[in-house]
Amino acid sequence: MKLIPTQIKTKKHFDTFLVSKGFKKTRQRDIIAEIFFNGPHHHYRIEEILEHARKLDASISYATVYRTMMMFVEIGFAQQRQFGKGQSLFEVQGRHHHDHLICTQCKKIIEFENETIEKLQAQVAKRHGFKMTHHKMELYGTCVSCQK
Repeated sequence: MKLIPTQIKTKKHFDTFLVSKGFKKTRQRDIIAEIFFNGPHHHYRIEEILEHARKLDASISYATVYRTMMMFVEIGFAQQRQFGKGQSLFEVQGRHHHDHLICTQCKKIIEFENETIEKLQAQVAKRHGFKMTHHKMELYGTCVSCQK
């Protein structure tokens, strides 16, 4: 089976793709991939991945996690996001399209999908003769918890 980056959903897919492209497989890269692809889906900071990785291999450095995540971005496995003026966050690329609500106080990120919004964006692009290839929507405000 031939895989393309947008089909990468698990570490098993990652391993197959990595080997097919001639990338070197290392224990540290395997640990990072296991955490990233098989952990609870959310937006990971480098430090979060590093904390989990060091529980499995204390020799993993910040630089190793950073370089691995940037490799994932470069080959299409991960998407690097910056919400507002915050640090970079990483999420698995290609699982499904979604948009984000970002709390400006606690930095909580809520993912959502809305077919009506998606259709409206396509209509706006079409009305302007614009061929849309992709988009991202980020709505900033205050979450329910911070409004109390």
